[in-house]
Amino acid sequence: MATDRWREAGERIETLLAASGTGGTAARDRAELLVAEVVGLYGAGWQRVLALLDEAAVERLARDELVASLLLVHGLHPHDVATRVRTALDGVRPYLGSHGGDVRLIEVVGPVVRLELDGSCRSCPSSSITLELAVEDAVRAAAPEIDSIEVVAAQADPQQVIPTEALFTRVHANGHRAADWIAAPELAELRPGEVGGFTLAGQALLACRIDDELYVYRDHCPVCDRSMAGAALHRRMGAPPGSVVLRCPSCRAHYDPVHAGIRLDGDGHLDPLPVLTRSGELSVAVPEVVG
Repeated sequence: MATDRWREAGERIETLLAASGTGGTAARDRAELLVAEVVGLYGAGWQRVLALLDEAAVERLARDELVASLLLVHGLHPHDVATRVRTALDGVRPYLGSHGGDVRLIEVVGPVVRLELDGSCRSCPSSSITLELAVEDAVRAAAPEIDSIEVVAAQADPQQVIPTEALFTRVHANGHRAADWIAAPELAELRPGEVGGFTLAGQALLACRIDDELYVYRDHCPVCDRSMAGAALHRRMGAPPGSVVLRCPSCRAHYDPVHAGIRLDGDGHLDPLPVLTRSGELSVAVPEVVG
């Protein structure tokens, strides 16, 4: 089953159950009983499989996103909510590091996960989109049973909780809607020091690889309001070895590609997009732009 299909399997099952209701209450009841029997059978099978495996094999299965989702459905996942959330945060931490920030789990209270943001993630212009497209997605995928995520800024009053909905207001106000994670295997072809343009979901994006890390931005320079096509990485004058800048080919504005695309020679900020490996595929979270 393709990745994008199994992610939506629950919605398709619910749609089919709703459609069965057109045949009357009895038809829907029978459909629900059938689904319950199939789920129960697969659950019993998974339980038997896990009993036959050693701990290392179970751990490998739990790291697979599809298998982990099935284990969660049947209540067989070997890790509790807090452990799964910490593992999910470890997966997005490199991306947050590009924003000069970090995130950690404070606690899990019932169906609520509380997180702490540290560093410039609290004030970076792209913090909201970072949270919505990377952190929240990773946490909810790892722990679908949670109801809400609350965020606290580091060194703030722990009681001053910021619901994620409040942080995400800026995302929608800036003309973005929730994003789709779109597989972009072509990113793997970029070599260290290369910059390339590509299109996902009808949107022009710019990607660069610096050492082993990939960084993806919208193909738009906020200074000259033009495409960044033809941009290249350049050595930073007087900076430590390995420090590079991404220079707009039109207006020559300089951006830091490692730290969220902040402009180095004036005001301005590139628009970064999360890029993570999901289900073994390089994927980019591309938000829909409101027309």
